Amino acid sequence: MTASLIDLYTWSTPNGRKISIALEELGLPYTVHAVALKTGAQKHPEFLKINPNGRIPAIVDRGNKDFVVFESGAILIYLAEKAGRLLPRDADGRSRVLQWLMWQMGGLGPMHGQANVFVRYFPQKIPSVIERYQTETRRLLGVMNGHLEHNEYLAGDYSIADIACWPWVGQVEWAELSLEGLPHLQRWFEAIGRRPAVTRGAAVPVLQAQPDLATGQAIVGGTAAP
Repeated sequence: MTASLIDLYTWSTPNGRKISIALEELGLPYTVHAVALKTGAQKHPEFLKINPNGRIPAIVDRGNKDFVVFESGAILIYLAEKAGRLLPRDADGRSRVLQWLMWQMGGLGPMHGQANVFVRYFPQKIPSVIERYQTETRRLLGVMNGHLEHNEYLAGDYSIADIACWPWVGQVEWAELSLEGLPHLQRWFEAIGRRPAVTRGAAVPVLQAQPDLATGQAIVGGTAAP
């Protein structure tokens, strides 16, 4: 088996799935460390040494002097540059990908995330707040749909921009939304979901994990490697 180069600290969230999908697509061997958010493992001192912000995902590149990268967008860029794939090298192509990546990080992710929180987790149901975040999330999904009417992927060829957005689109029902009336977005979502690497990456850390940081117990032992 190929030696693992990347330690991936993650959990089953859209931001976490971005990285495991990218690692699978890029064929970079990695070890999964499950950071169980429900137990507060992201605030464990051991993890805070890796990411002082106490959020997943984060990686440690053992092949690069244990270099640490946190923030999902920064990790995607780092991995794409490391592998030389999924991020164009020409200036215009690179800019197109980064524009959509930043769009996801600054818009789709935060708005969709807040919709999830106020629909599912917040102790009080505040209709005006729920409507605000659902409406904005739906608007952003519409932006994608309009763009994808004339484009197969978000930024030219399949890239880290698509990987960044796909897990969030997959959570529309969690925010009590749907892809109804968004045929181009639905086509894109289904096409990407059929990619074998996406299927494998979306299942992490449920199928592959080293001992959990909070409990010390393995969910499922294993190392992902091509």
